[in-house]
Amino acid sequence: MEEFLKVVSALNDETRVRLLAFIDRHERVCVCDIENSFGMIQSRVSRHLKILKDAGFLLVEREGRWAYFSLAALDELRNDMLKNIRKLDLSLPELVHNCKVS
Repeated sequence: MEEFLKVVSALNDETRVRLLAFIDRHERVCVCDIENSFGMIQSRVSRHLKILKDAGFLLVEREGRWAYFSLAALDELRNDMLKNIRKLDLSLPELVHNCKVS
């Protein structure tokens, strides 16, 4: 029951649902590109991504100073929820690549 509630509460926010759909669409996305695409500040993006990661939806890979998010290997519950999210008529922003290499 606790795991179910964690998953459900992670999706109880429109921004997190849209972020999950965005990552699903683009497969692997850098945090800075998510910030630019959604027009959100880094701390807000990171908070939402952490909730989705802790709920078992996302994997994070670090490459130097960049963090890239992609879908985790989903169990039946999470996969069913993602299938339902794919059916929603969500307005998602275009992917804006804007990470600066320094």
